[in-house]
Amino acid sequence: MKIQGIQKLTLLDYPEHVACTIFLGGCDFRCPFCHNYELVDGTVLPFPGDHISDAPPAMDENEFFSFLAKRKDMLDGVAITGGEPCLRRDLPEFIAEIRDKGFKVKLDTNGNHPEMLGRLVNQKLVNYVAMDIKNSPAKYAMTIGLDGIDMDPIMESVDLLKEGKVPYEFRTTVISQFHDGEDFDEIGKWIEGADKYFLQPFIYRDTVPNSALTAPSTDIIKEFRDIVAPYVKLADIRGID
Repeated sequence: MKIQGIQKLTLLDYPEHVACTIFLGGCDFRCPFCHNYELVDGTVLPFPGDHISDAPPAMDENEFFSFLAKRKDMLDGVAITGGEPCLRRDLPEFIAEIRDKGFKVKLDTNGNHPEMLGRLVNQKLVNYVAMDIKNSPAKYAMTIGLDGIDMDPIMESVDLLKEGKVPYEFRTTVISQFHDGEDFDEIGKWIEGADKYFLQPFIYRDTVPNSALTAPSTDIIKEFRDIVAPYVKLADIRGID
């Protein structure tokens, strides 16, 4: 497992846990608002083999587990993000080794690989899953930077998580150019009954490919939250004081 980046300590990425975050390169989406776009490779092929990303690895698997061993008394868990981690064929074995060493695992995913997600959930390898809901289904392809998208895998992942076999959340990065109130009504209907749904305002960084994107005002984001709230058990906003 090649690890393209690591944040050695975070109190934010894994709710209610002290964790480190590792970044795995490669993604099948091309979201123009992605903070980690340098980890995205030049293809959109599922399971593209060893050449997952052009980003140089920050460490290999042995270095990572050596790092964990030195922080066993400091960290509760590991947050795995990307890119899209579920592109990695060896992800289950990698996570199993993390769990065997006594750490919990939180997974971030775009939901486009329900077979891998289902394997991780059914084998009880992950302790928490955060799945992105990019937009309403009709605007999904536009939002993720592709000409088209088969929504069936993403909907399958939503249904899988809603079965409640693992604690989970859905979340949307809110962008003025992509989202309106109707989208959040459609999202609410789609994920109806979900345990947790978070909205988070887009924040520009120099790694984001589209510098023209902006976040709506706090008041508008609160309106969007209120649209979704009747459909889910908890709707809240992150990143706003």
